[in-house]
Amino acid sequence: MAFEHVSVLLDETLEWLSPRDGGVYVDGTLGGGGHSRHILAACAPNGHLYGIDRDADAIAAATERLGASPCFTAIRGNFHDVKALLEERGVGGIDGMLLDLGVSSYQLDTAERGFSYHENAPLDMRMDRSQQLTARDIVNSCTEQELSRIISDYGEEKWAARIAKIICEHRAQAQIETTADLVRCVDAAIPKKVRMQDEGHSARRTFQALRIAVNDELAPLERVIEDAVSLLVPGGRLCVITFHSLEDRIVKHTMRRLQNPCICPPKAPICTCGKKPLVRVLAGGGIKPSPEEVARNPRARSAKLRVCEKL
Repeated sequence: MAFEHVSVLLDETLEWLSPRDGGVYVDGTLGGGGHSRHILAACAPNGHLYGIDRDADAIAAATERLGASPCFTAIRGNFHDVKALLEERGVGGIDGMLLDLGVSSYQLDTAERGFSYHENAPLDMRMDRSQQLTARDIVNSCTEQELSRIISDYGEEKWAARIAKIICEHRAQAQIETTADLVRCVDAAIPKKVRMQDEGHSARRTFQALRIAVNDELAPLERVIEDAVSLLVPGGRLCVITFHSLEDRIVKHTMRRLQNPCICPPKAPICTCGKKPLVRVLAGGGIKPSPEEVARNPRARSAKLRVCEKL
């Protein structure tokens, strides 16, 4: 299957990132190179784009599409390590960085990757298939309490405790090996009447929770934003596209904290902590896709773009 992905909020991202000829940019979530192709076109011939992805399939696809340009470098790695990855290549300051935190259409639609609850496949969910931990490992080895916490915290699932209980009962008889096994556990845990009233598939929150846990998507996010801002030159911009409330909340609060880092008491007459603003938050409360984009690409419906500019 070809690595295809419909870039979400493409026009809005390009408008706010404002790539220009001679600038140095980073796409921390390269994917198939959808956003990158346009950023590269804008910063060439005198600039450079570094594309980072932990998925070997993404690196191969983007390299095939963009690798002919001397202005493009693909980096196999995790954007959590962006600072070290760029330092290894002698990159100091950058003019802009993009993080598209969604799962790619390719990963969702490639059944054997195990991200989709619509297809029966091995329960995998690794973005980097060289890592050891899989979703199968989590559901078969975590305690009932830990499973409940993961599903509740990362999936915001009201039925988390019941789902965890059913998973443990199921695996006591036989290991949970496939996405279909997991879906059956969720269906057994949530009453049919409740499932019928759900706007989407009843397993989607549990799958989201396990995917986040497998790929450690949330814990490093605050530090990544701080690292990205430290790499930006004055006037450089960081654009982050989120797809669910957990990651969006982290991005929003981190950007706001970097804009107003003062920790002095609110009624203090003057600031004595010495912490100065590092960024200016742009685009208000975040930019959502237009109704036309959602009609073309329903997976864009939950996306939100947040932007900050280095002072």
